[in-house]
Amino acid sequence: MNKRHHTHVALAAVLAGTLLLTGCGPSTLPEPGGKTEITVSIVPQKYFVERVGGDHVEVNVMVLPGNSPATYEPKPKQIASLSESAAYFSIGVPFEDAWLDKIASANDRMRIVDTAAGIERVPINAHHKVELGGRPESEAEGRDPHIWLSPSLVKIQARNIHDALVELDADNEADYNTNLHTFIADIDALTAEIEETLADIPNRKFMVFHPAWGYFGDDFELEMIPIEIGGQEPSAAEMAELVTKAQAEGIRVIFVQPEFSTEDAETIASEIGGTVLPISSLADDWLSNLSQVAETFAEVLGQ
Repeated sequence: MNKRHHTHVALAAVLAGTLLLTGCGPSTLPEPGGKTEITVSIVPQKYFVERVGGDHVEVNVMVLPGNSPATYEPKPKQIASLSESAAYFSIGVPFEDAWLDKIASANDRMRIVDTAAGIERVPINAHHKVELGGRPESEAEGRDPHIWLSPSLVKIQARNIHDALVELDADNEADYNTNLHTFIADIDALTAEIEETLADIPNRKFMVFHPAWGYFGDDFELEMIPIEIGGQEPSAAEMAELVTKAQAEGIRVIFVQPEFSTEDAETIASEIGGTVLPISSLADDWLSNLSQVAETFAEVLGQ
């Protein structure tokens, strides 16, 4: 791992206790023997909360599958259903900027939990060294929200989730402790597996349309080359630069996500005689998905 990422993780570990729990009144607690209802922003969070909460939680997802957390607008019935939630677990995806205050106001008994507490987000362009001449630097300076794709950062999120659930439902603290320990062990095993999978690949640079995989790359010494930065598709001149970059690096596969257009990726792939390959950053089985993505990277980058 690079030195910068070690620093971020160390800082995050120190700050992980600064969990943000806010609310205007008593939370919507479960009946004895019932489940604590939690609402989260994206599908991978559902997996995290269920791993820590086990049978004691019922989890609703705001950004429905197939949609982008950058531009999603919650349905009225989703906002109405927040009346049953004891807490909303935010993660810092872009749609929250516009909607989190409205979400909080939908239920003044619902706590807002920042599951990203203690994590230092880096600028998206900090993950890669590619500079496109036609794009002003300021457009690439946004903080990268994709913290759920880094196993090291998910461990911090899992601890924040654990602390919030214990505060919401202290009667089941022992189960939450056990579940957290098991989940952390699974993340450590996944990390070791991915490190082994990617250990011997000769080319450690990969090209993607949407820049979701920077933290994953930081964890495993891969370099992401994004086509889209800051929500902007590349200009014709930038497309030409990306084609040249792909050719120079021997890149033959462009990774895409189902939630975003593949047109630019397909254009570059056709110019380099390559292919477009989908990988998901929002799959429901997070542990299995990252393992599969690592296998895909190993196969593609090992060619």
